[in-house]
Amino acid sequence: MTEETKVASTEADRIKQLEREGDIAADYLEELLDIADLDGDLDMDVEGDRAAVSIVGADLAQLVGQHGEVLDALQELTRLAVYRDTGERSRLMLDISGFRADRRSTLMALAADTVAKVRESGESVSLKPMSPFERKVVHDAVASAGLSSESEGVEPRRYVVVLPA
Repeated sequence: MTEETKVASTEADRIKQLEREGDIAADYLEELLDIADLDGDLDMDVEGDRAAVSIVGADLAQLVGQHGEVLDALQELTRLAVYRDTGERSRLMLDISGFRADRRSTLMALAADTVAKVRESGESVSLKPMSPFERKVVHDAVASAGLSSESEGVEPRRYVVVLPA
């Protein structure tokens, strides 16, 4: 087997594993929706190095919670369901009614504004506490803008500090 064939085979296996995680997660979430007597359509995808499952439908706000707390808890439960079936920790991402997608857009705008402030002032800027998902979005956006950032504090009050160049 050539090196290119091995790499292609490994990549195909990785995608197959992530698709399997998505299927397990979708089955788990479908049962949960049935128990809660909620209507929702499930969409599965592979985004980068993780499986992604989205639930869309009318009146799913109770599954998101005020600031996404319920969504975060459901994501962890879904990851545990995947772990139970596969024996492997999952990095699965769950979105409900586009909450995470909307939040990502808001955070990217916040990161861009913060990068501009840091460049203008030459001083570091600390942001409000965020969830791990939110911090990752900000770290990625700051890095793509050419600056660096770090997380400080202790959960659940962990926050991002954007550093000057």
